[in-house]
Amino acid sequence: MTPGEDNPLEPFKRATVATVRALAEDDELEVSFGQGNPTARGNRLRLPLPVLGSEEAEINAVRGMGDELALRFKHHDEAMHSRYSPRGGAAEEMFQWIEDARIASIGSLRMAGVAANLDASLEAQCRQAAFDAIVDVADAPLSVAVGLLVRQFLTGRELPPAAENVVRHWRSFVDEQAGQDIKALRDCMLDQRRFASVCREIIADLGIAAEFDDLPEDSQNPEDAETLDEEADSDSEASAEDVVLDDDALSEESAEGETSMVEMDVDADMDELRAEADPDEAPTPMPDEAGRIRMDVNYQAFTTEFDEVAAAEELCPEEELIRLRALLDQQLLGLQHTTSRLANRLQRRLLARRNRTWEFDLEEGVLDASRLAQVVVDPMSPLAYKQEKEMDFRDTAVTLLIDSSGSMRGRSITIAAVCADILGRTLERCAVRVEILGFTTCAWRGGQARERWIAAGKPASPGRLNDLRHIIYKSADAAWHRCRRNLGLMMREEQLKENIDGEALIWAHNRLVVRPEERKILMVVSDGLPVDNSTLLVNPSNYLEQHLKYAIDMIEIHSPVQLIAIGIGHDVTHHYSHAVTITDAEQLGGAMTEQLAALFDLAPRHAAKGGE
Repeated sequence: MTPGEDNPLEPFKRATVATVRALAEDDELEVSFGQGNPTARGNRLRLPLPVLGSEEAEINAVRGMGDELALRFKHHDEAMHSRYSPRGGAAEEMFQWIEDARIASIGSLRMAGVAANLDASLEAQCRQAAFDAIVDVADAPLSVAVGLLVRQFLTGRELPPAAENVVRHWRSFVDEQAGQDIKALRDCMLDQRRFASVCREIIADLGIAAEFDDLPEDSQNPEDAETLDEEADSDSEASAEDVVLDDDALSEESAEGETSMVEMDVDADMDELRAEADPDEAPTPMPDEAGRIRMDVNYQAFTTEFDEVAAAEELCPEEELIRLRALLDQQLLGLQHTTSRLANRLQRRLLARRNRTWEFDLEEGVLDASRLAQVVVDPMSPLAYKQEKEMDFRDTAVTLLIDSSGSMRGRSITIAAVCADILGRTLERCAVRVEILGFTTCAWRGGQARERWIAAGKPASPGRLNDLRHIIYKSADAAWHRCRRNLGLMMREEQLKENIDGEALIWAHNRLVVRPEERKILMVVSDGLPVDNSTLLVNPSNYLEQHLKYAIDMIEIHSPVQLIAIGIGHDVTHHYSHAVTITDAEQLGGAMTEQLAALFDLAPRHAAKGGE
């Protein structure tokens, strides 16, 4: 019997690997299985592994994820996609969904089995995004509906129920506004460049605000375009980007790839958009006397009446919180060796910084062994003692701000909760104040703020249209043993909705900056850029991202708080000066440990960097 032959999942894994390699037409493709969302990195793909006893639909959904990644590997050019894609917002999300439709259609038209698997995967994806629960057109994202309609037209197949529930609200509108251009897509399915050009026309047909990069004048020349593609492939890091098949991350992935292509022009473009939004170019508001950051003059919320700042125990019944904490403890059991090793490593490094130097030639203290011979010869010899020098270490506060959005669902939020548990316990042992916070929204695709906006007649440029929910899992002054069970709330999937990072960052910073500790560290854990469809559909396409950039700049330039970020499957180094990107959630614990410990090598920041 071959190794692993007794595992009932081995036949499934072998069959799936063979199918994926055949669809990708690459026998060297590395296919692995693990927890979390499916990912693609270079020539390595990772798929979720169904649990024993899964229903047929769940198994087919996993097969469909593998088929889609394989088709993407074969038929998708990320550099070209980034060059033609709009920048941010609903337009970029629509562009991504239409490209996904093209890739899925190529496979569906060639193989009936692949078509069935892709349908199962799409149904699972739509249910995960709660599209099956939509009852009003205001909750149905137009960008998703357009991509699904394109997919239905190109394949000629009926959409799965959860996907059809999105499309039914927009079908007549999209047919009337963009029906002719959608029909034109059928003639260029295998030509990604032509397909992308028609996609741009569809976005214009629907009146979606979009910012595009200028294409080279000779981009329509096939020979020159091939050369451009080769150059872009050689210079781009797109092959290393993660491909995550969920609603939020689909738009984020493209945004990340686009940023790498126009890195030199991002600041200028944002300045232009800011000037358009505010012709008077109001000066950037400075922090107040306590160091708190004020809201950007170019950013607003339609109303803050329904925003929430809540302790974790207020959001969940006590019995359920205990059950969720027990569920987290079960995850900790499986990672007991890893968590113990990380906690011990962090504690050793922090304690080493706490008492790591000695003062010599003292008249009292601990006998200096190097002077022992002198003491024996002359017992009355002075200056033969040493004393360990206390480092200025206790005067420290750390805030851990965790993205609690829907795209973190599954393995990512579990690992984040585990690492928060490690940091909470370990830092308390080292006499470091630690605060653990989370951020999400109260609703999907707009809450009571959006309803208030609709009732007001939908005024233009309303600003943020979702209700914030900021969560306090542990305050800095609370004892760890009283708050440890609160981390179980992260395991409650219905809490994970959308993410508005800029306001969350300012909120966490303003809580931290007024504390009395001399050293203040803010660590952000996120898996992408801000996403809130209700806001982005009616504001500039990079409205939330621009505000996040403002918040980061204010902290990094004008605040004594030391800011670091850890991106899960998303490159955050384009926005944060001190950041690390990890491609697998399991790397989070080590990254947090190293980044946090490294900060203690640096001197505390007492002054702003504005004069540097």
